[in-house]
Order: sequence, then C-alpha cells, then structure tokens
Amino acid sequence: MFYHVKNLIHPIVDDQPDPSAANALQEGLGGQFGEMRTMMQFLFQSFNFRGNGIPYLDLIQGIGLEEISHVELVTKTISKLLDGAPGYYGDKFDTPSAGGVPVMEMAKEQQNPHHFIMGAQGALPVDAAGNPWSGSYVHNHGNLVLDLMDNLVLEATGRLQKSRIYQMSSNKTLRSTISFLIVRDEAHQMAFAKALETLGVNWAKVLPVPKFDASQFPEVRKLMDQGIHREQYTFRLDGSMMDQIFQGSSPSNDGTELVTMAEPRESFPNPIAPERPEEFAPGLDPELQKLADAFEEFKEKTLKDMEDKAGPNPRNPEG
Repeated sequence: MFYHVKNLIHPIVDDQPDPSAANALQEGLGGQFGEMRTMMQFLFQSFNFRGNGIPYLDLIQGIGLEEISHVELVTKTISKLLDGAPGYYGDKFDTPSAGGVPVMEMAKEQQNPHHFIMGAQGALPVDAAGNPWSGSYVHNHGNLVLDLMDNLVLEATGRLQKSRIYQMSSNKTLRSTISFLIVRDEAHQMAFAKALETLGVNWAKVLPVPKFDASQFPEVRKLMDQGIHREQYTFRLDGSMMDQIFQGSSPSNDGTELVTMAEPRESFPNPIAPERPEEFAPGLDPELQKLADAFEEFKEKTLKDMEDKAGPNPRNPEG
C-alpha cells in the first residue's frame, strides 16, 4: 500500500511563464531517461523482485517511491512554466489580445503546441519532441546485478541530460527544479554503485560514471552544500533494511558519507493551479461546488449517525 503526503519534495520557484522551457523539461519527465522511466523501472523491479535479498529490494523500492515525488514535482513545474503563458512577456510575445491578437496565439510558436491543445497548459506524458512515453523504456531483467547496472546507467544518463537542460534556459522555475533533480540523481547513482560494490562488482572499471562537474551551477552547489546528494530516503512506515547498503563512504571517493533517512528533512507546499478560462478548464462552478458541499455534509452526518448507533470506531481511537 502507498500513502501520499500532499506536499512537494522541493519548492517551485516563481518566475515568468516560459513555454519553451516547459517543452525542454518534458524530456526530463517523459523522455527515455526521464523521471517517468526511473519511477516505473524501479517500481517494477521491486514488485518483481525474486529471492531474499531484502536490503536490495528496500533500496530499489525506496528510490522508486522517491521517483513518484519527482514525477509530481516535474509535472507541477511544467504546469507552472505554462500556466498563464498567454501573458508571457518574453522577447517574442506582446501583451495578450493587444491589437486584437488571439489570447493564445503564442501557443502555435512553441515546439510543443500539445501543451495548449491537449494539456490545458499542463504537463503531458511525452518527451521534448512530443513523442508519447513508452513502457518499452522500462528494463526489468530479473537479475539483480544486471538491474543495478542498468539503473546506474539510467541515473547517470538522466543526470547528464538534466545538466544540458539546465543550460538551455535561465528561467528560475526550471533551474530550481532541474538542479534538485541533478543532485538527487547523483544520490541515486551512489546508491546503485554502493549496492554493486557490496556484491563484489567493480563497476567503476566496466561502467565509469560520466565525469562532469555539475557543482558549477549555483543552485546545484547550494543543494550539495546541504548534503542531499549523499542522502537516501526509505519512505517506509514499517521499517526498511536499506541502511545495510546505503551507508559508509561514498563510491565517489570524495570523503563524503552516505546517510539513510526515513524521509527528507523538509517538504514544501503543493500549490493549486488556477482556473484557465481561455482553455475552457474551469474548476468547480457554483452548481458543482454546491453539490460537492452537500455531499460532504451528507457524508459527515451519515458517519456521525453510524457512530452514535455503533459506538466509536475501535480502529480510530482518536475518533
């Protein structure tokens, strides 16, 4: 079972809408090495895990659970970059409707007009070219060493691509989120590398991690100074054996130590997207809101009547 906390794993920084930046970030979401693949690959490997290697199962599953939060963060960031884009004040676009210009005319100038036609200024499960995400990206070999090697390649390649996306835009919204993902990808690289080391695999000779210094990016350096590139989270309520693997010196041999934690030290508000009338994407209109409120009142009254008849719920001692 899974439990959801309605917070984000990283804050979304405010800046002007930027549809082109949103399009680039789609690669980090629905591309072959994007967050949707890491989420699905690690979860499928954990669901199909064979044998009694529980610490390795906990490691793969813990990272897979974190990837769910990354998918949520990236989709929220893309939506933020798109939301209100008819009012985009970049070099190319005028004030909306100035001189009779259609309110979303700028949408057709973007590389991915699907964001406006199909997505109502929201993220889509596609790459930067608009190609749909594919389940064929997911590798689940059923062999622990091969799975861990594949995961290390996936995280290393994803981190490399995100560093390229960082340099494609100066938009603060994009750079904040992409920097966080660069840092967390490094933590995941260290996790899979450490797991391979415990299995006697000299991964550094057969699979050298691409050498590049992402700390040159100020946002990345700030997060690394906080140490989150050496933390991994279990996201488990019933205990985890991940710390049997993710502990001790980092495989990067830079003098840092790996730390397993139940969850990140902080979480951040998850903003509600505003209505977009030009997309015919309203929220609850007054009639629907009235029905929703009436249902909530009915549900509360029904539960109270049931408790009055049956007594307190033994599974909810606080109720």
